[in-house]
Amino acid sequence: MSTAVTDKPKPITSRADERFEVTMYKYVGAENSHTLNFYQSHGGYDAARKALSMEPSAVVDEMKKSGLRGRGGAGFPTGVKWSFMPPVDDRQRFIVCNADESEPGSCKDRYVMQDDPHQLIEGLIIAGHAISATKGVIYIRGEYYDAYERLRAAIAEAREECYLGENIFDSGNDFDIILHRGAGAYICGEETALMNSFEGLRANPRLKPPFPAQAGVYSRPSTINNVTSLASAVHIINKGAEWFNSMGTDDSKGFHHMQLSGPFKRPGVYEVPMGITYREIIYGLGGGPTERVKAFIPGGSSCPLLPFTDEYLDMPMEYASLAKAESMLGTGGLILIPQDKCIVDAHYNIVRFYAHESCGKCTPCREGVSTWLPKMYQKMLAGLGEPGDLELLEDVSANIRGRSFCVLADACIMPVQSSIKHFRAEYEYLIDNGKQLYPRKTWWKDD
Repeated sequence: MSTAVTDKPKPITSRADERFEVTMYKYVGAENSHTLNFYQSHGGYDAARKALSMEPSAVVDEMKKSGLRGRGGAGFPTGVKWSFMPPVDDRQRFIVCNADESEPGSCKDRYVMQDDPHQLIEGLIIAGHAISATKGVIYIRGEYYDAYERLRAAIAEAREECYLGENIFDSGNDFDIILHRGAGAYICGEETALMNSFEGLRANPRLKPPFPAQAGVYSRPSTINNVTSLASAVHIINKGAEWFNSMGTDDSKGFHHMQLSGPFKRPGVYEVPMGITYREIIYGLGGGPTERVKAFIPGGSSCPLLPFTDEYLDMPMEYASLAKAESMLGTGGLILIPQDKCIVDAHYNIVRFYAHESCGKCTPCREGVSTWLPKMYQKMLAGLGEPGDLELLEDVSANIRGRSFCVLADACIMPVQSSIKHFRAEYEYLIDNGKQLYPRKTWWKDD
């Protein structure tokens, strides 16, 4: 059974049901699921006890064998990332949870923190032991107030039971967690900007190298992971690397959380095995579109869109297939774009978002993404487009991509380039005719 968090758990007709059982989201939405008593009633913290009885290197090896790749967007192998930490010395080491979930189209982390916070705490304990860290940091998006309050209460419960603090689980290990609220900056999703913000500095990304494993929080060895990456560690330790590795494809192991938004009959968050097709996700789990659709974004606003055609609908949801299609899995935020929505107008919304969220540190972002690009879209949408504007847009976009200090500029430019590649005719119509092929509509309807 797959479960949407937007409604009570219910069976969904899909081939995914025949080969998959929900794990991480199993108790999302259940009454009192955020409490320690509830969490322990179904084996909570058993994985932490098991991990603490293992050598740190053995925990890292288990994560490597599982094939888990980071669920925050980059998809880097989690076990390999943990292995980058230097040999243990007298320096403080940190395991940092990036819970600054600000990608438009993404909300999977929110429900873990809000409905099952002890699962994240247990994942941090496991990861902390694996990298020999005694301090954990949860950097949570400031707007997630309910999730923040639930996490704060869960941390207090865990400390009271000696699951956090000194000599946790009578293991001889010390480990505690700092919960830190962000202040609404998308750039803090970039790991080094997050660390700067946590230290009280301006949230600008840092130059790499040195990488966080060498000089992270307060210049100490640090590893940064996403919420669902850390929570996955709980189930991998409990059930074994082979169990996780048995799901998915050669390239993409385990399960992922697809967040369906746009004109779906059943929008929400669904836990699915890697390798399921987009047709199964959209028509099986999401119930299909409520109106005609011409494109979909497979992984959140920073991922290039794909046409709503059989070629892409029958494509498996995995890293390799999406890379071949010149897109990305990202955070798994699947967004449908209706047939009568102007692609140029839709991507102006994306451009405006990234222009607003840029830190302004580097020239490609400060002058290109934040200044020139929105003005070019405003010019076209105002009906003032001229011959050569589209070619200029393509040329400047190509020069911005790959040349910014961090990937925020790329996150803006890649969707723009994909929209021109697949829907060039809509840009040309707007420039040639001074109006949108599909004019903007109001967001309300008269009864």
